[in-house]
Amino acid sequence: MDISELSAKLAQFGQEHLIQFWSELNEDEQKRLFNDLKGIDFGLLAKGFRRAMDNSSNAVKLDHLLQPVPVHLQGSVERCSNEQLTAYEHEGLKQISAGKVGVLLLAGGQGTRLGVSYPKGMYNVGLPSGKTLYQLQAERIRKIEELSEARFGQRGTVPWYIMTSEHTMEPTRKFFAKHGFFGLNERNVVFFEQSVIPCVDVDGKVILEDKFKIATAPDGNGGLYRALGQNGMIDDMDRRGIDMIHVYCVDNILVKMADPVFVGFCLEKNANCGAKVVKKAFPEEPVGVICQVNGVYQVVEYSEISSETANRRNSDGELTFNAGNICNHFFSKEFLKTLILEHEQELIYHIAKKKIPFIDANGVRQNPATPNGIKMEKFVFDVFQFSTAPWAKGNFAVWEVLREEEFSPLKNADGAPKDTPTTSRGDLLNLHKQFALRAGAKLCNSEATNGASNGHAAAGCGQLKAVVEISPLVSYFGEGLTELLGGKELNPASIERDPTTGQPKITPLP
Repeated sequence: MDISELSAKLAQFGQEHLIQFWSELNEDEQKRLFNDLKGIDFGLLAKGFRRAMDNSSNAVKLDHLLQPVPVHLQGSVERCSNEQLTAYEHEGLKQISAGKVGVLLLAGGQGTRLGVSYPKGMYNVGLPSGKTLYQLQAERIRKIEELSEARFGQRGTVPWYIMTSEHTMEPTRKFFAKHGFFGLNERNVVFFEQSVIPCVDVDGKVILEDKFKIATAPDGNGGLYRALGQNGMIDDMDRRGIDMIHVYCVDNILVKMADPVFVGFCLEKNANCGAKVVKKAFPEEPVGVICQVNGVYQVVEYSEISSETANRRNSDGELTFNAGNICNHFFSKEFLKTLILEHEQELIYHIAKKKIPFIDANGVRQNPATPNGIKMEKFVFDVFQFSTAPWAKGNFAVWEVLREEEFSPLKNADGAPKDTPTTSRGDLLNLHKQFALRAGAKLCNSEATNGASNGHAAAGCGQLKAVVEISPLVSYFGEGLTELLGGKELNPASIERDPTTGQPKITPLP
């Protein structure tokens, strides 16, 4: 270890305080600190900090700059004809059958806000089946592969790329292994780790968490692009022949994995970037909206626009800025490849002021009562700005879906007003109930779902709220249920695929 060379490097960027306790460290601690510091590009860090601070200080209300996404680049499940939806689905299934589609999970961190210490994808919201978020998503991948094979006679593989944090990588790997990768081929489940970035104070000085350890934090879900490059994921996609990627967040219990309708829509629009959105629940709902700012596509946070703009309506009565972002995106692989190789460093960090424990000048650990430092992060949607660049070779497109069918995030523990295990469970069970009703089932002698419910039971048979859980292995989006359920009186039940016969099996619930 050349400590004199390291000291000179740190002094060059005003970070020499990071080795102020060097003489007090044992050999292992010195090695750890030395290796951590050696791996940091302090010049790049300083540049990123300055740009982030400048961007933050120049933040203004964006009302006069906003324009909605042009109509010709929008689509909607609600306004689309059945014929067009079928055409989109057909094209998406065709691409899946040909092995051209992958899915990428932003797995996030621990489920701290849910009151657990393990990764959020391992959470069980209390479904009758006891399935976790990971299992539901894995089974949806298996089913969409089967549907594409049934349509085109060729079984395409949908590889599942899972980006974890440094703290969730090992427990996530072990969980998948313990459960046999939920029936997926292990080689088609690819884990990779997002990067971390040093935490700094308001002057850009890196914070010491301990005498031998710098404070770090994940670089946000927009760290995806750097992580894809560093971990060779684009090369993996090339080897597999993947042309497009569906990116989503772990906490949406209703997410449609490799949604063929979304894929078909994006291809029809020649999209290099696509975003699923939902209508805002109310004008000032605290959700980002997708729009244009000075002709560039981006997500504008609710805090960046005035109440007047949030309430603006079109001649048809719809909100002008109504495209609520749900972190559910389509990217062409070529767009990602060029972005990562040539433009990733153009992305500007966002800053979050946080309370960060630190070692003071006397070597004493302090736990601040007020924010004392800055965590820098990038967001996955920051790349939308590049979709119209000449090198991007394509368009940006927005696909509006029904909230009750595709978006129910799990963010808070029960007791919170929304986005809890109870609401997530209720929304999924309600969707499954709708599947059963559309297939012609009559739901009888039912109990309340303990969650959201907007459906109706068949006339003269049972209460409004019925518990029906349908395995993704039985039906991906409600298809194939008419023969099984049509005309039948159905008590609260779980419908699973029998592991022995491969056929659907209806099991009454107590």
